[in-house]
Amino acid sequence: MSHHIVEFQDVHFRYPDGTAALNGISLKITHGESVGIVGANGSGKSTFLMHINGYLLPQSGTITIGDSLLDKKTRQEVRKKVGLIFQNPDDQLFMPTVFDDVAFGPLNLGLSPERAGESVRNALETVGCLALKDKPPHHLSGGQKSAVAIASVIAMQPDILVMDEPASHLDPKSRRALINLLRHFHHTKIIASHDLDLIMDTCKRCIIIKGGKVAADGLAEDILSDKQMLEENNLELPLSLQKRDLPSGGTMDEIGKLHHLLGHWAEHNAEHAKTYVDWSQKADALGKKELASVLKKIADETLAMDSLFKKALELCR
Repeated sequence: MSHHIVEFQDVHFRYPDGTAALNGISLKITHGESVGIVGANGSGKSTFLMHINGYLLPQSGTITIGDSLLDKKTRQEVRKKVGLIFQNPDDQLFMPTVFDDVAFGPLNLGLSPERAGESVRNALETVGCLALKDKPPHHLSGGQKSAVAIASVIAMQPDILVMDEPASHLDPKSRRALINLLRHFHHTKIIASHDLDLIMDTCKRCIIIKGGKVAADGLAEDILSDKQMLEENNLELPLSLQKRDLPSGGTMDEIGKLHHLLGHWAEHNAEHAKTYVDWSQKADALGKKELASVLKKIADETLAMDSLFKKALELCR
């Protein structure tokens, strides 16, 4: 599926003030990958993202998005494939209502009002915000604005979702909701963030950019648990891995990874149980009494695991 490929080959870019932001960056991202882009301030992350969408064009080197070599002639077509979500959702929401904001993109792509409306409803339902469709965007919470901004992009059905610091304006509850949302997206995702825990939760691959080049590229769990590598690139371990020295029971990285995973599993345990209860009720309403009973039992046993997760988390300390 070549239309999902993002490929940079020896790309250079210098701003008018002389700042060299990209210095020969080369990488390839393929269909369905979830990739975190990390690096210190000034490393070139945002400049890299702006090249994916064609907001900036390389001064040397080449960028290929799908089957298109990115240049002035092709960037409008490229923007149909790449959905870019800005750091501040207020920069993306400007219409009188949520529905109008999400419909703006599809209508500008030439969809009929009927098809655009269908895309809007599907996108808002995907992010859990269909009930907000008639509200003014400025009346929404930070988390709701972020979700609607994502809906405004996925309504255009891009092949590639690109996000710049998506959690920077969110409180902890809204941040967790965003993470849950991103984990259920099956787009190709490219996420730049200083929030390394968010990258660990949402991305399987991680690329460190330093001085406008790729400094490291690999599995997120390996890159983000390598303390020495992170420090060499002016980064720190994710907060969930910043544990005290352990008296016994493995290395800090091994136990830190386990603690992070246990916390993630425990956090989602109650959500899973609620899902089972919901489906149990639906099965019961459809007359599937035995199926409803089994699903209810699964929910009960899932909730009973909470105490075991808490015990395991304590033993990791």
